Amino acid sequence: MSCCAPGAETALDVVDPVALPSSDEVRLASRSLGGGTHQTALSVPTVHCGACIHIVETALSTLEGVESARVNLSTKRVLVRWHGDQVPPFFATLGRLGYRAYLFDPETGKGDTILSELIRAVAVSGFAAANIMLLSVSVWSGAQGATRDLFHWVSALIAIPALAFAGGIYFRSAWNALRHGRMNMDVPIAVGISLAYAMSLYETITHGEYAYFDASVSLLFFLLIGRTLDHVMRERARTAVSGLSRLAARGAIVLRRGRVREYLPVGEIEAGMDLMIAAGERVPVDGDILNGSSDLDCSLVSGESTPRMVSPGAHIQAGTLNLTGPLTLRATAAAKDSFLAEMVRLMEAAEGGRSQYRRIADRVAGLYAPVVHLAALVTFLGWMAASGDWHLAGTIAIAVLIITCPCALGLAVPIVQVVAARRLFDAGVMVKDGSAMERLAAIDTAAFDKTGTLTLGRPRLVNAPSIDKALLAIAAELATHSRHPFSKAIAAFSGSCNQQRPASISEHPGFGIEATTQGQVWRLGRREWAEWKAYCGGEGQHGTCSGTVLSRNGVVVASFDFEDAARPDAGTAVKELKDAGLSVEILSGDTGKACRDVARSLGIGSFMPSLLPSGKVEHIEALTRAGRKVLMVGDGLNDTPALGAAHVSMAPATAADIGRNAADFVFLRESLLAVPLALDISRKAGRLIRQNVAIAIVYNVFSVPIAISGHVTPLIAAIAMSASSLIVVANAMRLQASTKPARKARTPYMVVQPR
Repeated sequence: MSCCAPGAETALDVVDPVALPSSDEVRLASRSLGGGTHQTALSVPTVHCGACIHIVETALSTLEGVESARVNLSTKRVLVRWHGDQVPPFFATLGRLGYRAYLFDPETGKGDTILSELIRAVAVSGFAAANIMLLSVSVWSGAQGATRDLFHWVSALIAIPALAFAGGIYFRSAWNALRHGRMNMDVPIAVGISLAYAMSLYETITHGEYAYFDASVSLLFFLLIGRTLDHVMRERARTAVSGLSRLAARGAIVLRRGRVREYLPVGEIEAGMDLMIAAGERVPVDGDILNGSSDLDCSLVSGESTPRMVSPGAHIQAGTLNLTGPLTLRATAAAKDSFLAEMVRLMEAAEGGRSQYRRIADRVAGLYAPVVHLAALVTFLGWMAASGDWHLAGTIAIAVLIITCPCALGLAVPIVQVVAARRLFDAGVMVKDGSAMERLAAIDTAAFDKTGTLTLGRPRLVNAPSIDKALLAIAAELATHSRHPFSKAIAAFSGSCNQQRPASISEHPGFGIEATTQGQVWRLGRREWAEWKAYCGGEGQHGTCSGTVLSRNGVVVASFDFEDAARPDAGTAVKELKDAGLSVEILSGDTGKACRDVARSLGIGSFMPSLLPSGKVEHIEALTRAGRKVLMVGDGLNDTPALGAAHVSMAPATAADIGRNAADFVFLRESLLAVPLALDISRKAGRLIRQNVAIAIVYNVFSVPIAISGHVTPLIAAIAMSASSLIVVANAMRLQASTKPARKARTPYMVVQPR
């Protein structure tokens, strides 16, 4: 079975400059990543194999302004990251190489079209093969002379339309590759099918005793069966992504000025628009509820079946289903920037990651075309020299062409990554790419932030009654400008006293909030920073932290005490990580007492309190220099440097945007069981990848010499090639059943607050 998808070339081969998207259209369809960097998703249906991946990625990466290009073979999609004011010529460049590209539109996917084409081709080739075999029975039973020739000619006539229609999938793909000066895995298959028919036709014309029309059509039939099963199994592995995209809302009613209602497609909805969401409708974009109360079904986004009650002020994500009452929603993001779109991107990126094994497999697949054609040529010449029978030599060479397809090796890594990504998604964990799973499988140390990670990140201010109301109101006003969990707890007391708004305000990650009002400098945060006499301006001189305080002109005027509950099953998660052979520790900016209490309750023996962001990075770098491979789990803005410094990183969905972007994994549920589960799946995925690579290598080591020795017919070669690929895919699918189930009943999903 070839790992190439069916060619959709026909009218797609010709590059029509008029039809190419304009720069404005490309910009509008692109996603801004900040700092002048953009990401554009292209649909390239004619990408076939490892060689195609190399050609496309190399061509796009060399364009001016392009930072990276990544091909996803299963989705036929290319993600291009670029910067600058000038849009690079993606479409013209790919067109010159024979790849017609489109701006990706989730509503115009071609998966169903491909599958229907494959099914029709299988039906036609199967019908033709069955009828030709019936005619062949008479020939093999002893038909002679004109009767035998008649049966051969009838078989030839049946085979022509079958090969033209069903074989067109391979012929179009091979022709498109050859006329653009490149090779793909469909070329030897097309050559093999054509040679088998040509040899049979020659035998018929020369009144030969035997013809092999049944073999040529049956060869095509089995190749198509293998490709169809491959396509179905890939789509099955990607069901989670397909379901997310398919069930997302297509549009919503927008409230204009004067309460005028207008329906807009989801792609035209922008942040700031007010939307009407009736009961029974899906939420199209992320937003905040302005009016109405209702129950939401969040199963599409999170997998949690229990409805969630929402009311004005709540933040809800795209893809949730409004169950019981009408809602008025203010959009906080466009569809392409919403939470649902981010999850789809993460799921699709999981297959595109270039892990070590995948890079090796891609390089081997890239060498396929020259090696297999050389092997077939040498086989033909060798058998011609040994036997002098060109018919025998040609038949054996065709078998070599077909049996040596490295499809199993090309599928060995990506199919496991797809299945593993889906398994993680079902457990509420999003992964950015396959290489992250490979890195996670290798860790020996897990480092956790405390507040918002080991704990729920929703601390409660417990000494509010003892704080002066005016000072509490000032602290609450400052706290509204930060997403830190302690700031949120203090901000809950805003409005308790009218205060003049600060003239200037800024947040110092890892330290706190600073504001100037009426000539006075207020600081809310770490004592050693807020109390000037104890702070010298350098991150390294942080003294001993003793809690969160409010200071005025460097003098502490109020202190705040909090309590925060641990995440559900945090202790169980820590125990499972220890049982897996990991060393577990806490890296926190909180006080020694707070860290000690949490560490003791969760069974963690090592903790480092009062750490600034740079301190966490220094500790992780020290572990790395000692040969340790560290997983960092954190959620705050101050954890971002540590997430980037670790060997692999994970963050909850409630983390700051920059933290989620820096993390390799994002988990959606409250429970920390996501961490050991992700580790378990990643390790098992690594084992399956190694097994698949071994299967592919063993297949080629044994099959190629057998084919060269003449013991394999083209039909047996097609069956063997298909079987090798199906074995690899079936082995990867074992991952779905081999991992321990997620504990949904005990792991409610977290609520992502407004950003």
